[in-house]
Amino acid sequence: MKNLQKLLFVFVLLLAIKTNAQVTTSANPVDQSGFMMSIRAGYDIVPMYKNNTPYIDYKGGLELGMSADYYWSWFGMGFDFDYIKNKPLSTYPIDNLFIGGTQLTSFVLDEQPITRMFYGIGPDFRYVSGKFQAELNTRVGMGKIKGGRTFLQETTTGSPGLGLNFHAGYDAHVLSAKSQLRFTYFFNDNFGAHFGAYYINHFSVPELEEFGGTSAGYRGFTEVNDVDIHFNQIDQGDGFHRKPCENNISSIGLFTGITYRPKAKVKKECEVCCQSYALAVTAKDKFTGELLPNTDVAIKNIKGEVVQTGTTNSFGVVVFDPIEPDTYSINGLLYEVALDENTTSKKEFVKNETLQKEILYSDTNFILKGNSVICNSNTPLNGVSVVLKNKAQGIQKNTMTDSSGTFIFHVKQKANYEIYGKKDKFFSQTENITTKDYDRNITLFIKLEICMEKADCGTAIRLNNIHYDLDKYFIRASAKPELNRLVQFMVDNPSVHVEVSSHTDSRGSDTYNDTLSQNRANAAVDYVVSQGIDRVRLSGVGYGESILLNHCSDNVNCSKAEHQINRRTEMKVVCP
Repeated sequence: MKNLQKLLFVFVLLLAIKTNAQVTTSANPVDQSGFMMSIRAGYDIVPMYKNNTPYIDYKGGLELGMSADYYWSWFGMGFDFDYIKNKPLSTYPIDNLFIGGTQLTSFVLDEQPITRMFYGIGPDFRYVSGKFQAELNTRVGMGKIKGGRTFLQETTTGSPGLGLNFHAGYDAHVLSAKSQLRFTYFFNDNFGAHFGAYYINHFSVPELEEFGGTSAGYRGFTEVNDVDIHFNQIDQGDGFHRKPCENNISSIGLFTGITYRPKAKVKKECEVCCQSYALAVTAKDKFTGELLPNTDVAIKNIKGEVVQTGTTNSFGVVVFDPIEPDTYSINGLLYEVALDENTTSKKEFVKNETLQKEILYSDTNFILKGNSVICNSNTPLNGVSVVLKNKAQGIQKNTMTDSSGTFIFHVKQKANYEIYGKKDKFFSQTENITTKDYDRNITLFIKLEICMEKADCGTAIRLNNIHYDLDKYFIRASAKPELNRLVQFMVDNPSVHVEVSSHTDSRGSDTYNDTLSQNRANAAVDYVVSQGIDRVRLSGVGYGESILLNHCSDNVNCSKAEHQINRRTEMKVVCP
């Protein structure tokens, strides 16, 4: 008992130290520190008694207990008390039992129940998820084992008769240990129901002695076969007496019960700050389900006042933490288009949890998301004025690229567009887009890149797709879009003068090639002038075969593709 008192004193001292401390991190004892008490009832399923009597088994029985635990977080300390009751079960064979030819038919069996009590302290470990808690409890302490005397006698030959099976039982205090798994579901802040399993072991339990130092014994017997009738003949020798020994007693059992936890004490000045509420808003496209980064989100109260603002991250989420529980409207804006509004109610907010809400982008137009770069590189161009033209409706929109060369347009379904950029001393590529090639249920963003060539004076820029019929120099329809690009460049840069040059390959005479290239250059100039450009700003030069881009000069055997490289039309800004 002195050891037990010491264990209880240490445990109470630990609780007193922690209980006097103020909890400042959380008002929820499941999440942080807190005290818990539980009571339980169960069944000791598998009792295991090791002793010197082979013909005595032990029955399962009642288990009652209580626990007191204090958790700092996932770790704690606890105290357990358990009361377990078992009963001996004689298995000595009394059927067909004989002494000297006399069959034994009358017996007396005295069986006393065994009670075990355990007191122990030790560390606790737990895992918490919402209202559910799983624990591993470990304890070391003292056990008291008492009872279990068993005596089987035959009374056929007289009274008292011959003793057949005997165990003196136990009356001892021993070192004991226990481990326990417990699973608890809390219905509210104070009460929960639990169930679990335990294993308990009592070390080196001494047996009692009777009959001059006997702790256990049994009468041996031999099997006799008399005309195929089997019976057991008792051996009346001196093998009945056995000396006491010390063996372990252990058992496994199941239990269920009730757990109580008082509310944690929290500093008054922290009562509000420790009750954290949060709101997470996810922006998604209504049709494709695509998450929408860079969406501006505003939280407004019932008066329409903006309470908080934020921008969604790369996963389309923005979290407002902390936020006061209230009725709010949630508004979103993506590239100047409003998302469908959502709302919250005050009762939806749960302390120390994050309320999840979605806002949907339901505009049926596509978002054209483009980049402007210097041709043949990944270098972005900022400050480019990007022009988008609806070919059918003749509607034009303009926007500027940002520091990363990015621009945004909203484009309709089943429409044709032309897009190009404008920037001083840059010659823009022109792109055509047909949105009928896209499905709004699959695609929200259409991506595009516009290439801009640096138009330094004296630097030739090739005009692609300027083709002529054999020995001809009139402008074909396929060449007009490229020449229109030159027209737009000169409209956007009214002070520049441009030389349009034409080149041939080395086949044919020099005089013929000079004349043909000059006529083609003049035809290109005439077309540009016809589109409203002052002829004074243009000059056409035919270089014939004088400026070749490869080795395919006169009398050199080259392929058609190699000659094609040299047949070209170019433009360059004339240096002042």
